[in-house]
Amino acid sequence: MPTVIHMTRAEALARREELLQQAGLSYEQLRQQAEVYALTMDQLLIWHTIEGLDYLLADE
Repeated sequence: MPTVIHMTRAEALARREELLQQAGLSYEQLRQQAEVYALTMDQLLIWHTIEGLDYLLADE
């Protein structure tokens, strides 16, 4: 069964920033490396999480 996490918009934005810091890259750098398949496994997991957060944040 999938895990559901409830968070506010502010919490989602804060989590997104935490993930970027954890990756050690800016959003643009992470996106560019994802386009050329140059991410580590940890960075790839972070990228997918950020993509999901961006999808949810864009829904407003």
